[in-house]
Amino acid sequence: MHGTALPAEPAKSTGIPCSAGIGLRHRHVVDFLCSRPRASWIEVHSETYLAAGGPRVKALETIRRDIPLSCHGVGLSLGSADGVDIDHLRRLKTLYDRLEPDLVSEHLAWSVQEGVYLNDLLPLPYTDASLRMVSDNIDRVQGALRRRILVENPSRYFDLADSVIPEWAFMAELPRRTGCGILLDVNNIHVSAHNLGFDPVPYLNAIPAEHVGEIHLAGHLVHPIRDQTLLIDDHGDTVADPVWRLYRLALERIGPAPSLIEWDTRVPELFVLLAEAAKAQALIEESAPASRSDGAERDFQHA
Repeated sequence: MHGTALPAEPAKSTGIPCSAGIGLRHRHVVDFLCSRPRASWIEVHSETYLAAGGPRVKALETIRRDIPLSCHGVGLSLGSADGVDIDHLRRLKTLYDRLEPDLVSEHLAWSVQEGVYLNDLLPLPYTDASLRMVSDNIDRVQGALRRRILVENPSRYFDLADSVIPEWAFMAELPRRTGCGILLDVNNIHVSAHNLGFDPVPYLNAIPAEHVGEIHLAGHLVHPIRDQTLLIDDHGDTVADPVWRLYRLALERIGPAPSLIEWDTRVPELFVLLAEAAKAQALIEESAPASRSDGAERDFQHA
């Protein structure tokens, strides 16, 4: 165990059901307040609700009374060499103490330099030094929040020359060092695999299944560049067929897990999100009889 890490335990032991949920966005808040949409759980971006009070936080508190809640942070900058911002961490703790979310997650990325916040989730080199740094930052966060967090794998568009550790090995080591869990973003794996030219299946096989506490699904943008394409993780469309296939493989290996439909740009009507969640739910139910019962690891080939 590393530093002030919490005791390790399976990442799935939360109040979030092993079913499909949706990200709650502002245009759908009234729908949730006026009627009870058929969403089994919701996730919000933590930084959207950092105000000490007001109608936005009050509305979420009302919705949260009836629906399990996950809070997904985008600003802690776990990959920052400056360490985490203590004031930002304190505000997050105040929010989480108020909302009592069932899950809390952050990104494997950095976004702060010398107190300046950048509006992006930037990559870091996968080295022994950065592994120690990220582990120390996770320890500080979990110690301050007094709760386990999930760490999400990023979407990538290029490799950093200094990286010597494969991303999947880097991700797998974090729970061992800190007791954190993993938020497995299947769309991010597909995006990175396409952009960098690697096979996504060994990535899935290398992730410790017992530490996966949540799965993310989202759409992406296909951007043509001459005779090639770049995939951009913009969360602005339905889930693509290759991502659904990779998700099916993930469920076969990991078993049923809380799975979220993310949609952050060009946000559609609520029924579109619920339809995507229904697709994920069908795959979860399909995977349940075939999932591991003895905890043994299984490797999978391409569908």
